Amino acid sequence: MNSNGLPPRRQAPTKSSTSGSKNSKGQPKKKKKGLRAFAKIVLSLFVIGILVGAGYLYWVYNQVADTGIDKPVPAGMSAKTKPITMLLLGTDNRPETGTYLSDVVMVASMNPETKTATIVSLPRDTRITLDGYKSNKLNSYYPRFKAQEKTSGKKAEDQMKEMMGKYLGVDINYTTVLNFQAFRDAVNAVGGVDVTVDKNMCYRDTRDGTDINLIAGPQHLDGKEALDFVRYRKSNCDPKTQESNDFDRNKRQNQVLNSMLDQMKSLGGVTKIGKVIGAVDDNMTTDVESEQMKNFISTYWDISKSDVHYTPVTGEWRSPYVYINETELANAKQALQDTLSGKVTASPAAE
Repeated sequence: MNSNGLPPRRQAPTKSSTSGSKNSKGQPKKKKKGLRAFAKIVLSLFVIGILVGAGYLYWVYNQVADTGIDKPVPAGMSAKTKPITMLLLGTDNRPETGTYLSDVVMVASMNPETKTATIVSLPRDTRITLDGYKSNKLNSYYPRFKAQEKTSGKKAEDQMKEMMGKYLGVDINYTTVLNFQAFRDAVNAVGGVDVTVDKNMCYRDTRDGTDINLIAGPQHLDGKEALDFVRYRKSNCDPKTQESNDFDRNKRQNQVLNSMLDQMKSLGGVTKIGKVIGAVDDNMTTDVESEQMKNFISTYWDISKSDVHYTPVTGEWRSPYVYINETELANAKQALQDTLSGKVTASPAAE
């Protein structure tokens, strides 16, 4: 080895060796020449792969920028250096319904220094009692704010951000809304998800085209099936399958998110993230700036799955509401604050 830790360079062949090396029978050593040629081909492909990968990553960055809004990132707000909190809404909006009920409500806090994230999920039927807001189900506020946009002069996303920030005791910096089609397309873009279906699920509704038919056990689900998996609540089939509740749904959401993260971190993940970005672009609303989108990608691309902490909040179902467990809610609030303050540290890297 030389001082750089590399093997010593092969000396130039002497004049007597240029006629070709021979074996004991006087035949040329073709095998060594063949191996060298093969190694050169492999090395060339490897270099090309790096160059193409770098070019593709640059393309992904530009794709990410296209999904954000055309505004500068406020001073001191770069996700590369500042902990950020985002509200994530998954709505049932699709051509079949035209509604905006938020079936998925999550708040995520991310810390760039510790490379950790906490995601708090709330049941869609949570009864919200909050000063300044009429008490109602959590999933009803976004469509109500949408209907009030013209008269209130405020975007529904901003109103949701303010309300949820007040409810959870954190400043929420951004809101991102995905509809059903975005969810289906994102799952398909990563090649589907591996989950364990907790029970047989059967439900049909000809009005909006819903056709849920899943069998309990380990499954690989495509986008349509994954959406059925997280949405399932009750059965109208014969025979009926066991009902589900909001807490089961939140667990299934986390299971799908974990599987998607696994897929994104797997071989070809850079390619998959480009596909995901293209898939959700037309079915996503966000107030994240274009440059901030790039900041998120560069900062959290290599975050470990073990450092993404899911904190579902449960409660008691008393129709038509879920009455939140106040202890769990307090713990969820604290978890968000601890992530922002850096108290939650990354797990040791695997050997």
